[in-house]
Parts: sequence; C-alpha cells; structure tokens
Amino acid sequence: MADSARSALPLPDYDHLPIGGLESRVRSLSADEVEQLLAYERSHADRLPVTRLLDSRLDQLHGGAEPTSGDPNALRPETGQSAQGGSPVSPATSPQPHSPPPHGTPDQPAQPKGDRT
Repeated sequence: MADSARSALPLPDYDHLPIGGLESRVRSLSADEVEQLLAYERSHADRLPVTRLLDSRLDQLHGGAEPTSGDPNALRPETGQSAQGGSPVSPATSPQPHSPPPHGTPDQPAQPKGDRT
C-alpha cells in the first residue's frame, strides 16, 4: 500500500530527495500536487522542515504565484549532484600526494617512532 502511495506522488523518489533538492523541485508543481506531497509527508515521516517548506510553497501558490518551468530533475537523489554536472576532478587533474601516509606505503615503509630524536 505504501508503495502505491509513493509511486503516485508528483516527484519520483520523493522520500530520498535532500531538502535543498526538494525546495527547487516543488517550484514546478501545482497547488494540488504540493497538497498531495504535504498529505503524504504528514502521514509518513512528518519532517518539520519539509512540512514548513511545503506549507510555505502552498501559501505562495494560493497567493498568486505560478509554478515555474524549472527542471523538476534539478538534483538527482542518488548523488545529490546537478543533473548536468558532476565533479570536474579526474585522476589526470588530481594533485599527487606530497608525503606518504603515517603508516607508510609499500615502497616507503613507516619508520618506528622510537628512532626519532
């Protein structure tokens, strides 16, 4: 039963969205869709920051705000990264380590602390 309620929500993977991602994605929803999310949230996790966010957006919509045409997939729930981005870091752009870790490496074994003066 919970799976059918979850699959009927206007945002896929709603339960796994970070609050920052949720905030940007609810802007594209209608008042009815926000009410649907709010009812689901109150009957499940009932997280105060999320209910405040949804209540606030609902007030904005009832006050005349229009849903935006923003990307409802602005943040991916599984990575928290933007849908179009990712990290520009790669092994080619990463810096080389400047010293071995304190436990040593296979080519540079650690030195006993007792030998230090």
